[in-house]
Amino acid sequence: MGILSRHKQEMAKAEILYKDVKFVFCPYFKNNVTFNSDGFHHLRYNGSGSEREKISQMNKFALLPKAIEIISKSGTLQQYRKQWGAVGRKRNSDGSRPMKEMEYFAFEGILGTGANMLRVKAIVRRAGNGEPHFWSVMSDVNLRRKSSYKLASDDIIDE
Repeated sequence: MGILSRHKQEMAKAEILYKDVKFVFCPYFKNNVTFNSDGFHHLRYNGSGSEREKISQMNKFALLPKAIEIISKSGTLQQYRKQWGAVGRKRNSDGSRPMKEMEYFAFEGILGTGANMLRVKAIVRRAGNGEPHFWSVMSDVNLRRKSSYKLASDDIIDE
């Protein structure tokens, strides 16, 4: 099976899971985290709107169940960032988009055991005064090679 057909198959499975979830209760927020179209779009496209590499997308699709698990169990925040960001699609002919204050919350978990151990980071975003929604998921594949495990890293937005 070629990379394009495999990508199409993995994306279809991830999209079904994503649409089935709709929301997950997060102990940290004491509220639901919504799984809306913004989060699924971000799994496929980076912050500048360019499509991610197919392999990168498939990795994010594969980690989606782990992100759901981490968000549903996380009572402790690992990282936090607040910054201004563009919201929505381009509205004006000049390509501008409205801006809002964005909050990014990172929840991490070390999953698996031994050689199968993997650190997974799930990102939740809140735009302005809106509800928190799933934004991204990523892994640290280097965890297997480390003798000690540091949960904090420098960037939570677009790794």
